[in-house]
Amino acid sequence: MASSQERLFGTNGVRFIPGVSHDLDFVIKLAESIGTYFGEGEILLGQDGRNSSPAIAHSTAAGLMSAGRDVAEAGLVPTPALQFAVKTFGFKGGVMVTASHNPPQYNGLKVVGSDGVEIPRLDEQRIEKIFNDDAETRADWKSVGTARSEGTVVRNYISGVTGRVNTKLIAQRRFSVVMDLGNGAQCVAAPYLVESLGCKLTTLNSVLDGAFPGRGPEPTPETLKDLSLAVRSVGADLGVAYDGDGDRAIFCDEVGGIYWGDQTGPLIADYLLEKSPGGTIVTPVSSSQAVEAVAKKRNAKVLRTRVGSVDVSRTVLERKALFGFEENGGCIYPAHIAVRDGGMTTALVLECLAARGMAFSKAMSYWVPRYYLAKTKVEIDRKKIESIMRKVERQAGKEVEKVDGLKVWVDDHTWVLVRASGTEPIVRIFAESDTREKAEATLKKYVKAVRAASA
Repeated sequence: MASSQERLFGTNGVRFIPGVSHDLDFVIKLAESIGTYFGEGEILLGQDGRNSSPAIAHSTAAGLMSAGRDVAEAGLVPTPALQFAVKTFGFKGGVMVTASHNPPQYNGLKVVGSDGVEIPRLDEQRIEKIFNDDAETRADWKSVGTARSEGTVVRNYISGVTGRVNTKLIAQRRFSVVMDLGNGAQCVAAPYLVESLGCKLTTLNSVLDGAFPGRGPEPTPETLKDLSLAVRSVGADLGVAYDGDGDRAIFCDEVGGIYWGDQTGPLIADYLLEKSPGGTIVTPVSSSQAVEAVAKKRNAKVLRTRVGSVDVSRTVLERKALFGFEENGGCIYPAHIAVRDGGMTTALVLECLAARGMAFSKAMSYWVPRYYLAKTKVEIDRKKIESIMRKVERQAGKEVEKVDGLKVWVDDHTWVLVRASGTEPIVRIFAESDTREKAEATLKKYVKAVRAASA
């Protein structure tokens, strides 16, 4: 059980290892706290394909009903499908059982507001206070909540995505797409979405499996070698891979090149800004500087936020931005819904390529300035985080930006970001430059600094 001093929410929801760090009693109490926070109305509950998700979903439903909330059970769905249903069906809120891209042993809960977006940070703190103060509402036998099945979430999601893109234009290109589903939740949605857009589809890791045996729940250039090979083998126009709960998408071009989200993000941003010049693009401090070049060309503004889709989504809404994205492959298109969405991102990339009339690799080289990103993670003792960051800041010897973590500009085209993860006992380090050599050298220098500081 979490102590009264422990923060429950990390960068994106509550994460834990079931049966190790937290048990089902914790889940029930947390769900009661969430139900108490919502106060009234029906809550939509979904789950990803992790082995522990059914047990946690049942416990979450029990906790919500214990607090007097009625529950609509969506079953296995991608996170963005649940979020879109919360918004379009008029639920009071939603809860998604998922640990997103974390390793298979993890699970967790994402809490969604009535607008379909993850609740703001202050509301996370309200839930934590209810939990830590033992202030959960517990209904009596007359007012305990009810449960029902809601089986239209995926169908509603696919319809919502296709309604926001030019389906005829995409279908005319007759794209060949290789899709690596990563044994995750998009297995039940993304293939049907892409086929409905007139694409020829080849799939990898398309069988749902909570152990993620294919390549793990996090798509990275290192884990997507099979996708790259398959794209080249079948002569496809592009490849796409999703994370465990389907809210992130990483792309591969027709020659097998893998792009991080802050490379494809500016491509989509440029396409949207061409139609709506002067708009605002939102992205975290960890994203590529390429977006500033794209924005300048289109007379647009870039807003930088803390790392985390909650911060990006809420800023997109507050500033009425045109688009938002993260380097990890999360893209946010508020015309659909202001959350990161692997399916919507796939449809936008397809429309962009159809409109540009270019091969993926040529579109990237023509429309997006080239920068080189190197990143890694260093395992640390979470109790030493503050000490580690202080020591790294002293060693930087330059002015440090502190929007989130420590960001240091080494020169006009080279920066490094050192940031503690909100969900795992690691420090993530990002370095970007206009040459691969400078990016890798900068990364190596700061990895050494973090390890020395944690010793």
